[in-house]
Parts: sequence; C-alpha cells; structure tokens
Amino acid sequence: MRAAKTIGATIALTLALATGCDGGSDEATMASRVPEGLGSYYDQRPDWRDCGGGFQCATVQVPLDYAKPDGEKIGISVIRLPARNKSERIGSLLTNPGGPGGSGIGFVRQAAAAFGADLRARFDIVGFDPRGVGESGPVRCNTTAQLDRFFATDTSPDDPAERATLAARSEQFADACAAKAKTTLPHVGTADAARDMDVLRGALGDDKLTYYGASYGTYLGAFYAEQFPKNVRALVLDGAVDPRLSATDILVEQAKGFETAFRAFAENCTATPGCPLGDTPDAAAKNLEKLLAETDREPLTARGDGREVTESLATMGIATALYAKEYWPTLRQGLTQAVQNRDGTVLLSLADQMVDREDGSYSNQTDANMAVNCVDKPNPPSVDAYAKAVAKAERSAPLFGEFVVWGGLPCVYWPAKTDKAPAPVAAQGAAPIVVIGTTRDPATPYAWSERLADQLQSGVLLTLDGDGHTAYLQANPCISRATDRYLVTTEPPKTGTVCR
Repeated sequence: MRAAKTIGATIALTLALATGCDGGSDEATMASRVPEGLGSYYDQRPDWRDCGGGFQCATVQVPLDYAKPDGEKIGISVIRLPARNKSERIGSLLTNPGGPGGSGIGFVRQAAAAFGADLRARFDIVGFDPRGVGESGPVRCNTTAQLDRFFATDTSPDDPAERATLAARSEQFADACAAKAKTTLPHVGTADAARDMDVLRGALGDDKLTYYGASYGTYLGAFYAEQFPKNVRALVLDGAVDPRLSATDILVEQAKGFETAFRAFAENCTATPGCPLGDTPDAAAKNLEKLLAETDREPLTARGDGREVTESLATMGIATALYAKEYWPTLRQGLTQAVQNRDGTVLLSLADQMVDREDGSYSNQTDANMAVNCVDKPNPPSVDAYAKAVAKAERSAPLFGEFVVWGGLPCVYWPAKTDKAPAPVAAQGAAPIVVIGTTRDPATPYAWSERLADQLQSGVLLTLDGDGHTAYLQANPCISRATDRYLVTTEPPKTGTVCR
C-alpha cells in the first residue's frame, strides 16, 4: 500500500464493562495477560506533559526486538486529548490513521475534534507514531533530492532502458535504507507494531483495548486481535485491508479501486458542462489516458517550483484527489489547467500531499511506508517476476495499474525480508469487531472489508454506500451513530447495515 494522508477514521465486551469509570482495570487480571519477560514495559506509566492545544504528550518504551526484551529499546511517542467527562470516563481510544507511515501524533492533533461528542466526553483520544514512524525511532533513508527523483521516475516504462532506470532507482531506494537503518528494518513490521499496541494498552491502564484504525490501521488492528483476542474490548476497522492477499495482489486490487473511484469522478465531472475530459465517463477515461501519454512524452510545467510534472507525478496527483469527494472540484481544476495550458501546478500540489512533501522537504512517511510494506510479506525475487504483477494490473486497471504496482518495486531489493506467507485473520475468542467498508473506496476496495469481516470470527460489517477513502470521518450521520454507540456501549450494529 502506498502511503497517503488519511482524508476524512473499535468494539467491546459488555455494557457493564464499557461504563466503568476507568476502563475496568484490574491489576491481577492485567498481570495475567502480560507476556513473560515484559512486565517492566507493561508497568510503565507515561509521564504526561502539556504539548499545546489541550493535548498531552509522553513516550512509552518498547523493546526493539521482542525476542530480546533486555536489549535495545525504542521510544513510542504518544499523544492524548483527555476525556471531557472525568466522572464517566471509560478509558482510552487508541487510534491509527493508516499508511503505513502515517503519524498518529499528527492525526490526533488534526482529527480529534471530528470524533463524536460522546467519544470525546468519555474517552481519552490517543494517537501514537508506530515504530519507525515520525517521532518513534523513525526510519530515514532518502534525501529530498533522492525522493524527488524516485517519485518522478517513469512508472510506465516503454522500453528496456526506461525499465532499467526504474529498477535502478528502486534499488537505490533500498540501498539507502540498508545503509542507514539496516539493524532497525527487520523490526518495523506490523506484527511488532501490534505488540507495541498491547504495551500501550497496559501503560495507559486499560484492561482491554478500544481502538479505531483506518486503512492500513485496519491491518494493524486485525493483527492485534489475532495476537491478543482476549484483550479486545472494541475495535473499529475502517476501510479494511484483506490480510490474505500477497504483497503484489494488494497493489493490483488497489489499482482497480482507483479505477472505480475515477469512474465515479468522471460520472460527476461529465454530468455538468465544461468537464475537461469530455462529455461521457468513457470519453473521460480515454482522454485521461491520452493526457497521461502526452505527459509521458513531455512533462507538464509547475509554477514557482522548478520541478517537471512527469506522468508519474500527474497520476499521483489524480489518485490523491480520488481519496475524498471533497477534492473532486480541485481535481477538475487541475485537469483543466493540464489539458488547456499544460500546467501541472495543481496536480503537483496534490501529489505532494500524497507523499507528505511540504515546504520543500518530506516527512519520513515514504521511507517508513516502504520499510513496513517490504518486511510484512514476501515479494517477487526479481524485476521480471515483479513485472508479471504489473501486467496483470495493467489489464484490469489501464489508468492506474502500472503506477500503483511499480511503486512497490524497491521491495524486490529490500535488505530485510520475510518468508511468512499471508494468512487469514480469525481472532478467535475476541469480542465483536466492527469492519466498515465504503463501496467506492479507491485505496482499500470494498471487497476487502467484506472479506475481513468474514474472516474474523466476531466480525460485523458496516457499509457506507458512497465515495472516498474510509467512512467514519466523512461525518455521515448513520455511520457516526453506529460507530459511536458501539465504542461507548460495545453493542455493534446489525451486521449488513448499509448507510447512505
């Protein structure tokens, strides 16, 4: 999965437990759930300090390698917005915005106010930067110049020379991480991050975990439930990832999701006069393909930046705008400029949002995203083997297939690998887990939410019939009511509920 900013954001056991004033913590019960040798980590109590805007920040220590708990440690940066109603406080609502590589610190600062009033009254809204991300032992490999070159590289190679260039820059990406973070890379995967979440649960004083995860955060939450099913109070998994998919199958299906989302945009655009791509959705797809081909031959220009807007950057900008329906007018503007004036300024600005490039520099989101994705699942052993997945994607998603799938090529060269095959996640014995899917989600196709809800022994599917990536923070009243009620009372919605 490519990293992207979350645009637009858990399940319980019993009502009696949900209404406990401090999460129902019982020291003897919690002690029975502490993995051997990790007691000192679970016994931590964060030293909260004011960090502005009503937020409090702290650091929680976890082992770099859980097989060596007495060895090197990583500090996990944590932020919380304390519950407004102390007398009826339930506990902590841990959150993750996705990515992988998205900062949970930044997410909570930006999005905490968008959570329901009942949640903000009765939960501390908590975010954290997962290991390798942001302020938590960040993986930093590439300079701004290196990342600019990587993202501008042609991801629709037309001949062996262009494919060789793409392979070389992908290998350079991996080599930079091997040089700067080789000892860390084997330990930044989702399985370790899920174990960190259980340490956080203990350190926050919660007997069971209440959690909201979006996009990749659903994968992280599902892994948590699989490892610690008895520690689940309430999990909301919004815009789900199917754990059974291979590394390349995820990208192939994601490309199809962007194709579906573009079709929805095209129907909207062509329904009113002046759509820059034509008068019908079919014409829009053909004209976009023509625009991208022209941009492949001659990049667009961008005002005030100096960078050329290559085909890959233009495609990235288009994909970014498909994450939220609210961005469709901006996409229409950007496409109008590109078609009429060969001006890629708006599309480049959108692309920069996708990869967290701001004020001429990048966060570590891209390095962390690649580090997690490459170590989580096996990848093809060569460029030729990888190209088979690209060909499959191109057949089913002609606009976005090559762009999305070639983007994961650095994993072929990655210095830290796994041979553990993807597997379904059942989380046997867990309390009900709510999975939310959006029917025209570009980045996490709706079918993934259906599949994850089916895999989970206690999965409950909640559907938004709509557009955009993830559902909860779109402020749909039906989704908000069902989600907030579940998190407060632990009573899930009726499975199969559809909101519009």
